[in-house]
Formats: sequence, structure tokens, C-alpha cells
Amino acid sequence: MKKVVTFGEIMLRLAPPDFLRFSQTTSFDVVYGGGESNVAVSLANYGIPVDFVTRLPDNDIGECALMEMRKRGVGTGNIIWGGDRLGIYFLETGAVSRGSKVVYDRAHSAIAEIEKGMIDWEKVFDGAQWFHWTGITPAISQGAADVCLEAVKAASELGITISTDLNYRKKLWKYGVEPEVIMTPLVEHCDIILGNEEDAEKHFGIHPQGVDVTQGDSISGQAFESVCKQMMEKFPKAKKAITTLRGSISASHNSWAGVLYDGTILFESPTYQITHIVDRVGGGDSFMGGLIYGLLQYPDDDQNALNFAVAASCLKHTIKGDANLVKVDEVEKLMAGDASGRVSR
Repeated sequence: MKKVVTFGEIMLRLAPPDFLRFSQTTSFDVVYGGGESNVAVSLANYGIPVDFVTRLPDNDIGECALMEMRKRGVGTGNIIWGGDRLGIYFLETGAVSRGSKVVYDRAHSAIAEIEKGMIDWEKVFDGAQWFHWTGITPAISQGAADVCLEAVKAASELGITISTDLNYRKKLWKYGVEPEVIMTPLVEHCDIILGNEEDAEKHFGIHPQGVDVTQGDSISGQAFESVCKQMMEKFPKAKKAITTLRGSISASHNSWAGVLYDGTILFESPTYQITHIVDRVGGGDSFMGGLIYGLLQYPDDDQNALNFAVAASCLKHTIKGDANLVKVDEVEKLMAGDASGRVSR
């Protein structure tokens, strides 16, 4: 099987243990993760050959991030070195009625200072069948946006399938350019587009039409058909538009589902009730990793691909850290209806 390539920033995550607030903690748990690196880890766990491409500082912390990817079976041969620091984010994990909080410390990170021409995309894409990026990367800096555009153009010319998770992050778009100006030429190259109603609105001014998205604590899947149609009209290369459906009953209890629109049919997944969330960070990334796997393994069965993605990301909410550390058989067990959580002996 040909490889999948992902491109983006991996960061150092520092989080107080045991649901403590920042003002209470005297120590931080250390995790390495980021949108595209999390997708790469998921795919490696599913047995898909995958390379993660980024720029790391040539110091001990950069080496630790590299080792985390290697430990998970992700290819790192096309990572480049340079810059002075790895980006950091601080996570205060919420519980019940108190939401989680993220504080970024990623200005002037190695990838924020990346420039066009630093990565040989022809070399990176040798033997590749799929390229994935997220809206986080072009939000980091103009340089990161320029390199991301280099990548999607190169992948498009080579006939590689391109996917994106729009991932709007209001705390990142700070370098003076409107997101739509940057994102439109990037998404124009994409075959698969993942995004929720906020992503569609903040990036492209697209809103659900004629229906209410939220129905109490649940999310209407049908409401997103109009969003998917508008996305595919704006980006005619796209073959599928997908969104996750998260109903937030509390920080500890979410409902979780997804829909996929192929231009004709709107597929809807089962809905899971995740009643004791361990860590919801990386939930969307785990969905994307599951979706890519599903679309590769079940190319003629969008319903099964969607169901795999939703089940995989449901399981991620039980795992501490950014990445989804589950195997295919665990996902398929949940897809088959076994949510018992019984000990496997």
C-alpha cells in the first residue's frame, strides 16, 4: 500500500494533572501532539504507512517530539530541522460544567518561521497516495500558509488525494490576513473536506440554511446537508464533505456522531453517548484518521467508512493525550455494538 503524508506542527503539551486548574498545579503532564501528527499516529496504529512532515528545532525538545513519532511507527525521514523552539500549549482539563481551557505559547516556533523552498515536496510525495493538512497550519504564519500551498499544489499535480480538516482556531489567526483569503486557494485543491458549522462560517461565511443546527443538547445531522452542499459548490473538486456532530451536555458528557455527503446522499452514523470523558483533545483528529483509514479500506462503502471514523473517535475520548492509541479490532468491536468495556483476558 502506498503511504499517507501529513504536514503540520507538533507541539509540547503541558497539562495540570487530575483536573487541577492552572493556579493550583505545581507540576505538568507532558505530551507531544498536534492536528496532523495525531492523524499520522492513528493511521500508523491501523497499519497504514504514513509520514509526518514538519520543521523541528535542533535541540533536545525537538528530538523528543521526533522520538514520539518514531515510537508510534510514523515515518520521520522528511522532517526538516531549524528554528529555535518547539511550540507549546497549556491545557487545563475541564469537568462537568467547567470547560477546558487552552493557552498557546507557539509564537516564533520552528514551523512558524518556515519558508517556501525549504521542503522538497516531490521527494516527500514519492510513493504517496494521500496528503492531509488542517486549517491550523496556515493559521500559524504567512510562511506556514505559503508552504502548505506549495504542498497542495504539488500533491494535486501528482494526482494524490488531498484531505483537509478546516479546524478554525480564532487564537491563531493573528498575522493580519483574513482566513478566507488564505484558505480558499488551499481548499480548492481538496478532494475530502471535514469541518463543522463554525469552521464553515468563520472560514467562508457558509451557514446552515432553513434548519436549526442545535436541537436541545443534540446536533441535527440533516442540518448540515445545506452546509455540505454549499461547500461542494464553492469547491467543485471536492468529492465528499463531512462533519462531526458533538452535543455538549457537559465537559464530561458529550454525544458524538458524524455525517458524510457525497454530492448525492447524506450518510449519518450512529450516535454515541460518551458519559465519562477522559480527554477530548484530539477528538477531531482521531475522526479524521479513522475516516482516511475507512475511505482507503472501504472505497465503495462510505457508510462503513463514516461509522469507523465515529467509533474510532468515540474511543479516543477514553484515552489521555492528543493521539488515538487504538487498533482496528478495538474500533470494529465498538462498531459491532460491544460497548461493554469488559476486560479482555
